[in-house]
Amino acid sequence: MIAAPFKIPPNFSTGLPSLSSFVRSQLSASNLNPLAGILDPTIIGIDRSNPRGVEIWRIENFKPVPLPKSDYGRFYSGDSYVVLQTSGRAGAGGYTYDIHFWLGKDTSQDEAGVAAIKTVELDAILGGRAVQHRELQNHESDKFISYFKPCIIPLEGGVASGFKRPEEEEFETRLYTCKGKRVVHLKQVPFSRSVLNHDDVFILDTKEKIFQFNGANSNIQERAKALEVVQFLKDTYHEGTCNVAIVDDGKLQAEGDSGEFWVIFGGFAPIGKKVLSDDDVVPDKTQGKLYSIAGGKVADQIDEYTKASFENDKCYLMDCGSEVFVWVGRSTQVDDRKAATQAAEEFLSSNNRPKATLVTRLIQGYETHSFKSNFDSWPSSTAPSAENRGKVAENRGKVSGILDVAKQVDSGFVLVYSKYFIIRY
Repeated sequence: MIAAPFKIPPNFSTGLPSLSSFVRSQLSASNLNPLAGILDPTIIGIDRSNPRGVEIWRIENFKPVPLPKSDYGRFYSGDSYVVLQTSGRAGAGGYTYDIHFWLGKDTSQDEAGVAAIKTVELDAILGGRAVQHRELQNHESDKFISYFKPCIIPLEGGVASGFKRPEEEEFETRLYTCKGKRVVHLKQVPFSRSVLNHDDVFILDTKEKIFQFNGANSNIQERAKALEVVQFLKDTYHEGTCNVAIVDDGKLQAEGDSGEFWVIFGGFAPIGKKVLSDDDVVPDKTQGKLYSIAGGKVADQIDEYTKASFENDKCYLMDCGSEVFVWVGRSTQVDDRKAATQAAEEFLSSNNRPKATLVTRLIQGYETHSFKSNFDSWPSSTAPSAENRGKVAENRGKVSGILDVAKQVDSGFVLVYSKYFIIRY
């Protein structure tokens, strides 16, 4: 419960812009102390009155900044992002939330850490029931890719390097691989003939023409998906006016599109076999192994487990090979949840796990089907009752009341929160 308003001590310092006297008069110093963290105005200010679809923030100078909708689907390799997907509708079913933090291959460790922390904070604002996902560039989950049609567009650079928008840059020829039968994973690769192989589908994007190169052994479904990407690139970056050409591996013609394609690469030469890299290593799904998390570290393995093994004030890690789940009890505090996420990262690193290993964080009572499939049975008794859902809504409303007060500050504000902002069922 949130107590009566209190005043923040005048000598309290956050190192951030000071709170106005108006906000100071509306906040309390009893039950919301000790202070556990800072919520950004952009995270606090999300509009939940009609939530739907995708919302994206980019980490800029260690703060989440809302991304213009015109930039949705474009992700810079030097940046980190927080992506919220809201599904469902108001009523009996209610809304469901998935929060993804996307980490570019060149993003700094500090920015990646901020994105992970802001994901936890955003979950707190949403009532502590979102499913959280870590997304690494070139290893995104199909669920994440499915939000963007036909795919996400990877771009070099980032905020720290003073990037320009694609339409402001001088056109640069780019070579991509295009993989995926249901959703498309587009990856920029070095512009070199040595990259081409017989197994993949490639897209060569030049100023005047877009080429699709179909490796002789490539999948027909991937070829069809690549055509969707080619059309998207044409409409988005060429104003729908450039030409499109299909080049089939092994069908060399000196004249026409095939000859033009090879001239761009300096002339035709036999292409080699595909060389596997770390990015191509896809872990296999294995039987789940359950570990406790204590003191921010992955601790003892639990050999035999059932649903009853999970305690609501603790965190656990389940290793399923291709995916690692972090399960957090609904009575855990924000700091425990942040530490559990970091423990999973350290677990993957210390065990030299492939980059393609997915990391998903679940809150008790909102487990996914893929998690529950690791158990012989998973009774649905932990879902919050209608009465408790009402209490959650009531408590969230009290939180919103305090936040609405803070929004009225003209000079910008910061708001602190503690374990009492975590809604308990």
